[in-house]
Amino acid sequence: MPHDIPGVHYENVRRFFGDNVPGGDCELSFELIAGGKSNVTYLVRGGGREWVLRRPPLGHVLPTAHDMAREYRILTALRDTDVPVPRTIALCTDESVNDAPFYVMQYTPGVVLLNELPAGYATTPDERRRMCEALIDTLVKLHAVDYRAAGLEDFGRPEGYLERQVRRWSQQWERSKTSELPEIEELIPRLQRALPQSPPPTIVHGDYRLGNMALDPHDPGRVVAVFDWEMSTLGDPLADLGYCLIYWVDRGDDFSTSSVGTASAFTALDGFMSRAELIEEYARRSGRDVSAADFYQVLALYKLAIISEGIYARFVQGKTLGDDFKNTMRAAEPLAKRAMEIANRSADSRLR
Repeated sequence: MPHDIPGVHYENVRRFFGDNVPGGDCELSFELIAGGKSNVTYLVRGGGREWVLRRPPLGHVLPTAHDMAREYRILTALRDTDVPVPRTIALCTDESVNDAPFYVMQYTPGVVLLNELPAGYATTPDERRRMCEALIDTLVKLHAVDYRAAGLEDFGRPEGYLERQVRRWSQQWERSKTSELPEIEELIPRLQRALPQSPPPTIVHGDYRLGNMALDPHDPGRVVAVFDWEMSTLGDPLADLGYCLIYWVDRGDDFSTSSVGTASAFTALDGFMSRAELIEEYARRSGRDVSAADFYQVLALYKLAIISEGIYARFVQGKTLGDDFKNTMRAAEPLAKRAMEIANRSADSRLR
């Protein structure tokens, strides 16, 4: 008989599947899906079917983070829009079942690009350019969704979004830090000084990048699904663009030092757009002013440094799951230093 695995009380979860998931009344197997360092994701198999189960991490959960009901809600609201997302199936908010809320969604297989291009995939410059176009086009489609019509009018407080982001993540830093980091302390007042005027609010993914989407195995220019909506809210759409850019390596970048923990070198291959071209493409397709792109990249690196510190803190406490964590290092310092490099050379004197 199957037994519990870390993060899953087998009998309780199997009973939930039997009661709430069509076709789920059967013996189940759970496999930890690699690639995520925040919420825990399992591939569930049973009765010839496959599903995905998402739950919060096992320890060091920050206030407001890892809200399964919010993630389930945004996925459900988007499933009938132009934004490709996995279809939701069931949400469990009864923590007696599995110690924490979780939800079940459709398994949407595809090519997820993490550290390298799979052999034989996107081998031509044209395919790589179409991948970039699909990345930006999907982001523009997300930002074009009428969040009120989608039933998400109360999903966030877009007024003061940027100021609140800087302040909230500074608070998360105080809760997560394993030691002091002067660069974080310096970035906070610079970001506060340089707050740009936000465009009209949209749905914001919060962690938008190639690594959080599945691409069609036969067509690199088609996005099958966008994943990892745990940081989604209503706010400034350019925050998503900035976050996407910090995961991007340009030809000529010193990848080993300037991109630690954030990017994959394959985006420097022929055919991939540069960061400047991605910004231009987003501006062209969305019609938005992108002149404050430096600010949004600095904000994204600041946030990622603090998020990575939370992951590192969980690792130090022994509260992480999966092989992804075997070589976990403290990434907050190189990320914060990269943010300082962008701020120091920005045309915006307030960031300098």
